[in-house]
This record gives sequence, structure tokens and C-alpha cells, in this order.
Amino acid sequence: MHITTTDTHYDLDSGHYRLTVSRTDPSAELEGWMTLSLLASVDTRAGRDETYETLPPVLVERDNLAIFDFPQRTTEWETKTVRLTCTPETVAVEVRVEGDGVLGDVTLLGGRAVLNTRASGTFRSGVHARGVFNPTPTHPVQVVRPVSVPVALTVVGDASPGRLHAVFSPPPLVLAFCKQEPRGATDVPGGPWLGASVRAGIAGLSFTEVAYEPLDGGVLLRFGYEGHTVVSGRWTSPAVVLRAASSPWEAISHHRADLRAHGLAPAYGGERHAWWREPIFCGWGAQCARAAGGSPADLSRQELYDEWLARLAEHGIVPGTVVVDDRWQLAYGDPRPDPGKWPALREWIAARHERGQRVLLWWRAWSADGLPAEECVTDAGGRPVAADPSNPAYRRRVEEIMERLLGDLDADGFKIDFTQWSPSGSHLKAYGPNWGFSLLHELLATLYAAAKRVKPDALMVTHTPHPAFADVTDMIRLNDVLEVDFRGDPVPAVDQLRFRHAVVAHAMPEHLVDTDQWPMPSRADWLEYARAQPAHGVPALYYVDSIDNSLEPITGEDLRLVAGWWAR
Repeated sequence: MHITTTDTHYDLDSGHYRLTVSRTDPSAELEGWMTLSLLASVDTRAGRDETYETLPPVLVERDNLAIFDFPQRTTEWETKTVRLTCTPETVAVEVRVEGDGVLGDVTLLGGRAVLNTRASGTFRSGVHARGVFNPTPTHPVQVVRPVSVPVALTVVGDASPGRLHAVFSPPPLVLAFCKQEPRGATDVPGGPWLGASVRAGIAGLSFTEVAYEPLDGGVLLRFGYEGHTVVSGRWTSPAVVLRAASSPWEAISHHRADLRAHGLAPAYGGERHAWWREPIFCGWGAQCARAAGGSPADLSRQELYDEWLARLAEHGIVPGTVVVDDRWQLAYGDPRPDPGKWPALREWIAARHERGQRVLLWWRAWSADGLPAEECVTDAGGRPVAADPSNPAYRRRVEEIMERLLGDLDADGFKIDFTQWSPSGSHLKAYGPNWGFSLLHELLATLYAAAKRVKPDALMVTHTPHPAFADVTDMIRLNDVLEVDFRGDPVPAVDQLRFRHAVVAHAMPEHLVDTDQWPMPSRADWLEYARAQPAHGVPALYYVDSIDNSLEPITGEDLRLVAGWWAR
């Protein structure tokens, strides 16, 4: 890298990018892409962090690195420094503080300050781009959106307004910027692109959300720690890593490679068993279609699954794996078969095994249903909010559950759902110190390890395509299909399949993919989706008699088409 120094700035030319770093104010210009604000705020439970003096940067060059430290005097910390680390290919921004406090919100690429010019308030980075790529599915569907539209990368969400953005929970923590506007909800324009990813491993992922917050041509990133991370002494934030890319898919690959290079994401170390690749039948879509406006969960019943599987077999469809979906269990938190619906689940699983099939059970993550309060994350009133994997008593319970379900019942694994119901709130109380992404990883690690101890080939399916979660899942599920774009126009289900598969394939290429299949807007959409599934992972069939949304019947010829696609 070549650096030229003047009285007012440093000019850095790496061969891959050009960066002009100011010597008079906390900013840098990444040529063609961003005007970086090198301010940061590290709020605490005690108060908001505000910078009241910025000092000139200090440059250190070593081993083909250029490190610019921007010291800042602050209201909440003994010292605060924003560090800009440049390699030949990347520019990384992080904040370092010393002192004592409990973290609230942390912002990078901007923050609250009184500058030496006496300008005051919140400052942001400028973005010289037209679109920003979001790797997590959202509703409305909008893969690349204008840079003026916010993005949330989070483990908290549901289907209520403003919260349907945790279909992947967690997604890879990477955004990507482009110079062109997209032509449709799932269109990805050509390059060039600039990736912006978060460098942090499980220990550093103790926040619930990374929010991209644009306003009037500026933007900052906000990390929500929610008062659950204690700092005593020195603390360094995750780094935001900027790197040129030819596409958002390459930006995701860069993100994974960066985490792996820094020892922050494990390689998948498990053994892939042949039966994991067999096509899946999941009963949820059939339950929804049969419910006809009633409760689909009431229709997770032994006799109905036998009926559905018999009809599939009549038309040449014999799935290698059957998922018994919601609600086969009496209680979510401490699951046991509901004898009114599954009077002989052990015998039923044994009969499926005799046919050469495996059986997965649907598991609702985080549910406190059936758990004592002392094994749960609790609210200010002491009421259970979520199962607490940091509590040794809950971990022991999971061991017992796995012995019961994988040992006594002889089930073959789990479809783990609702990871987006991670607990969130500064007043919530957990037994241990982890929070956010880290606590979710602890939950999945507890389930994964306990399952593998009982049955080493147990298949654990999640919707968590973050590279740091490679060691707590065997297969990534693409999750529920969404409906419309921001104009209210339908978005083809198969286009969503292709987008989601591309995200997972670049974030976690060592993992198998469960292509999912619910919900479908019409029979035509369902057939197109089913035809595309084998090219995008393990095909999953959800429907037998009819499509739940359109009420269109499924014919024997339709099922024979699916059987042919599976066979090929």
C-alpha cells in the first residue's frame, strides 16, 4: 500500500481502493462509495455517550497494514478511540473504550458529538450508492432497496408490522451497496458492489440487532446490546469491514472468509449421513389445507399423516424423511407426545423406519410453555418469557428430553423453528451473561450437543445461515415463503427460493439446504416451486390434497410430476 501525507490528509492507494483520511476531523473518503464518519457512540445504562473533543489521528504502519487511531474525549468512558484498519483489500472500522459500564446502543460510522468546529448532534456517514442489498428475507419482499430505506439484521421478529425481517435468524451480517437500482423485488443489479460486513464471533455477538439507519443521505449502524453486556476495563466493538465485490454473493463469501480467517466462524465438523439428502415430507402445509380456516395445529394427528403418506405413495412419492409438525406435543417447552393426536408415536416411528424412512419432530425454539420460571428468561414481574439455555437446570432438562424423544421414541432429529423469538429487552433477566445472537447460539448448542450424544446421526435443521452458527446445525431451512413487494404486487415463490438459496450457499456452503415449501399462493406457483427445488437443495413437499391459500385441488398427475422431479 502507498500512503502520501499532506498537512490536511493522508492519501492511501491500496491497489484495490483509494482512501483519503482527514487529519483535521474524524472522517475519511472511500473513493466512489462512502464518506466515512469516524465517530462512534457507546451508550451505557447510565447515560448516552457523546464525544466532546476529537484529537488528530495517529498513523501506525506495519506488515502491509495501515492503522489510523482517532482518539476522542467522551462523556461515558475514560478513553475512546475509533480505529480504522486498512489492508490491501479491506477497510475496517471499530471503536475501543476503557472504563466501566453496561452497554446500551453502540453506533459505528456515526454518533453523537460536539465537533471542534462546534457543530453538534448526531453525525453520519455519507453513502454514494443507489441500492443496498439485504441478505435476510423481509415482508414486503425487497432484496435490493434504495439506500434511503432501513434494514434490520436481527434475531428478533414475528409477523406483526415492522417485525417480519427475521425469517433468517440470524442472517449473515453483511450489507452490500450498488450503483444501480433494481428492476424488481428479487432483482440483483450488476456490479460494482461494496460489501459492509460485521466481524465478530459468538463471544462478540451479544447484541440482538444490527440496524442500518439512513437519514437524508447519511447512515450509521446501530448495535442493540440492551443492557446485557458488562464492560470492566477495555472493550472493543465488532468491526465493520468494507470490501469491494463483484456481487452481493461475493460480499457474503468475503464475510464468511473473513470470519474464518480471524477464527470467528468454525468449519462444519459433523459427518453428513446419506439419509439427510433424501426428499422431505413436512405435514404443515397439509395441516393448513385441511384446516379450512380452523387451527392447523389441531391437525397434527397420527391418522392424518398416515392418510397423507399413503396418498403420496400411491402416486410414486416416498419421502426419505417425514417431519411431524406443530402440534404433536402437549407442551412446547418440555415436549411429550399428545396421546389424543399421537396415541402410539413410538410405534408409528418404528413403522416408518421399517419402510426405510426417518422422522423429524418439529421443535419450537425458546418456548417457556411447560417450564418452571426458574429455568426461563423472566420479565420485570418474574414471569417466564423464554427458555434460558444459560441455566444449568434447563440444560439438564434438555438432556432428559433428548433421551426421551431420540432414545425412547427413536425419532431421528428436529426441525427447529422460531429462533426469531429470541428474548429482547433491557429489563429481562437471564441466568448467564450471554445475550442476543450469543444466547441463541447457546440455545442451539445445547440442543445440538444433547441430540448428538443420544443419536450421533440425528439431523438438526435450523434457519440460521450465519457462518458462526456452522457448529450448531446440519441443514439450513429456507423458511416460510412471503407474498408481495412494497407495491403490493405478488412476488413469485420460485424467485424467493433462488434468492434465499444463493444467500445460504455463499454463507454456509458446507451445509445442506432444506428448500421448504410453505405457503404457496396457487397450484401453479407450487408446481413451479416444486420443479425448481431439487436444483436448490433437498426438496421438501408440504402439500397432498390441496393448496391452502387458493383451495385448488392437487391431482394425481400433479403428484406424479413431483415424483418424477424427485427421481431425476
